[in-house]
Amino acid sequence: MNTIAAETGLSEAATELTRADRDSFFHPFSAIRDQEENGAIVMANARGSRIADVRGREYIDGAAGLWCVNVGYGRSEISQAIEAQSRKLPYFHAFNGVSNEPSIRLSEKLLEVAPSSMRRVFYGSSGSDANDTAVKLLWNYNILRGKPEKRKIISRTYAYHGVSVAAGSLTGIPVVHQDFGLPLDFARHVSRPDLYRDAPERQLHSEEAYSAWLAEELDQMIANEGADTVAGFVAEPVMGTGGVLPPPRGYFEAISSVLEKHDVRLVADEVITGFGRVGAWFASQLYDIRPDLILTAKGMTSGYLPMSAVLVGDRIWSVLKEAAGDGRVFAHGFTYSGHPTCAAAALANLAIIEREGLVARAAEMGQILRGSIDAGLGDLDMVGDIRSAGLMLGVEFVADRLTREPLPASAKTAARIALAARRHGVLVRALPNSDVIALSPSFIITEEEVGALATALRKAIGDVAGELKEEGVLPA
Repeated sequence: MNTIAAETGLSEAATELTRADRDSFFHPFSAIRDQEENGAIVMANARGSRIADVRGREYIDGAAGLWCVNVGYGRSEISQAIEAQSRKLPYFHAFNGVSNEPSIRLSEKLLEVAPSSMRRVFYGSSGSDANDTAVKLLWNYNILRGKPEKRKIISRTYAYHGVSVAAGSLTGIPVVHQDFGLPLDFARHVSRPDLYRDAPERQLHSEEAYSAWLAEELDQMIANEGADTVAGFVAEPVMGTGGVLPPPRGYFEAISSVLEKHDVRLVADEVITGFGRVGAWFASQLYDIRPDLILTAKGMTSGYLPMSAVLVGDRIWSVLKEAAGDGRVFAHGFTYSGHPTCAAAALANLAIIEREGLVARAAEMGQILRGSIDAGLGDLDMVGDIRSAGLMLGVEFVADRLTREPLPASAKTAARIALAARRHGVLVRALPNSDVIALSPSFIITEEEVGALATALRKAIGDVAGELKEEGVLPA
């Protein structure tokens, strides 16, 4: 990576950018007061697993952006594909039966690597709109079956499915709801699968028993709501923002039995887990999940351009196709559905993943990351739990390891650790509503960089532990 620090007038230019950002840019998921008082960190360039800001400080990106830069930064093949397509056909819509070659080829590729029950691909621009599309597809499917009252959709507490009005309703994180009048009344939430906190509290000492309890809870909710009013259940195979929570053994098998019993469709939100993140093309394959819809985004283009896809399974597609015999229009879609330049980026990205064997590498590096974090952090008093699936890893912090007593929310421990880690040259994510740090590096991260991540994170935890002891939050 070229050092930015050598640029002429760096300090003045960086200061001006920070000022301009503060005066013009309304940031997502950011504290307005913090931006006003401290300014933003302005990124400038990146390569591999490393990124630098305009002040010349370099970081190992332990989060791959937002769980998404799977093939790493600076992949010229993707940039070249974007340039070539933008010169040839930069954009055209896909309404009224119009198409383009990159979107056609991408659809073929997605169906090739996806579970075999998937039949068609519908495109958007984000994980949020993919979830909105899923909601409307479930409603459309049931209306076409003569069951218009089947409209409720069940998600899980602390799940993250997006922030648009429908997707934000499915999301189970309070901060996404509280200032926006959400959720809307079609959404319901059952417990998240949290082996560390919830299973012991309910005195369930095996993963299978915990899965059975969660399935019974879902069964009871559907019965109470009325099965004739429930359309779907949406779940991340591995919960991301909700705490990096892999499913307990037998979970999806037990859940699927309940859904079949009540004629409720299963939606797998693979916006994070799709395209290799957990060591398989899709987590649905890894955990033998048989969804009716699969939602994807992030890793499809490695974040180089915004694109999402909803993979439609046979059971839903067959109903839509049969009903379309009368010539009716499927009246849903977006200006950028099937965007040719985004599709070209996705094709180049998927070609890299295949050619370089990055799905297998994610599984391999996931084990190395887990081993490094276990060895580097496992003895720290504040570290209560370490959990992972492929290259998704979460570290939960506690006041007492033996009792699992949580730290007070007012201490903002995870956020402080993420900030301290940045000072030590690594970027990690503090998750909302829990003291959990998430790591999800690019698949091309090296063993050396994994070791540096663990070392820096240990230093950051030590820094914050010292502060908490001075504040009386932890015993001295």
